[in-house]
Amino acid sequence: MQALFDVVLPVFLIVGYGYLAAWRKWVSETTIDGVMTFAQNFAVPLLLFSGISQIDLGQNFHAPLLLSFYVGAFSGGAFAFFGARYLFKRSLTDCIAIGFVGLFSNSLLLGIPITERAYGTEALGGNFAILSIHAPIIYSVGIALMEYAKAQGLGLSPAKLMRQIARSVLRNPLVLGIAAGWIVNIGQIELPQFAWDAVNMMKGAAIPAALFGLGGVLVRYKPEGDMRMILWAITASLMVHPLVTYVLAHFVFHLETGALRSATITAAMAPGVNAYLFANMYGSAKRVAATSVLLATALTVVTSWVWLAILP
Repeated sequence: MQALFDVVLPVFLIVGYGYLAAWRKWVSETTIDGVMTFAQNFAVPLLLFSGISQIDLGQNFHAPLLLSFYVGAFSGGAFAFFGARYLFKRSLTDCIAIGFVGLFSNSLLLGIPITERAYGTEALGGNFAILSIHAPIIYSVGIALMEYAKAQGLGLSPAKLMRQIARSVLRNPLVLGIAAGWIVNIGQIELPQFAWDAVNMMKGAAIPAALFGLGGVLVRYKPEGDMRMILWAITASLMVHPLVTYVLAHFVFHLETGALRSATITAAMAPGVNAYLFANMYGSAKRVAATSVLLATALTVVTSWVWLAILP
């Protein structure tokens, strides 16, 4: 119970504060959009750059950790996709958007602050290892599947399709921050202290701004749509993904405690706002994605506490 008050609730109080501020019109939608733009396009990419550029690759970047997380992620995505396709008879593009809900956990805005509050800053190495390939892998798969589905009957060549996918992924600020971090880390590039001071100032604002903005954005997502489909997608995100990850990490790969915690907590997070943005970008299953993000984020208050109690 102590973990609920010390670790989980402070994170979600900031989300709730943003939700309340937007709901009561204390801040405008334009202001919330500005906060999210600042967080997602500037502060959070620098947070990722800082973490990945300084991560110990030999200690944190190893296959069992990544396999545990990503097999879990794609299991959740497949669960959501095939349920939407064969149980709920949704269109192919809808199924891909719903599969993205099961695939994309909010590893950054929720996973990092909860892991940090529970286990300390030094425990984030595994989180950053996962995040270092998270956006490129998840977005590449989601965009590739959606562009392929849309291209059916349009006669797009494979080369043109690949260019569209690469252009969409490489324009993402999070991917650019990750790539810059990899370059500095692998190239062992020494940045001057004043540059690190500026990065540290910016990254300190990333999580609070992003959590507040997340709460403000969630006000726009009214609970509506096919609730059976929504509950199926939430099950994929909050149960299938973390359960598969935990079983693989603990019982198959026997990960050490830090890696087990990072993989499981990251997998247990609700689908991020990007799951809705992806659906909105392609005009597919928008109501299901929006409501899944809203309800799953609220449920994560309880489910993350449960996982913290289970983990060593």
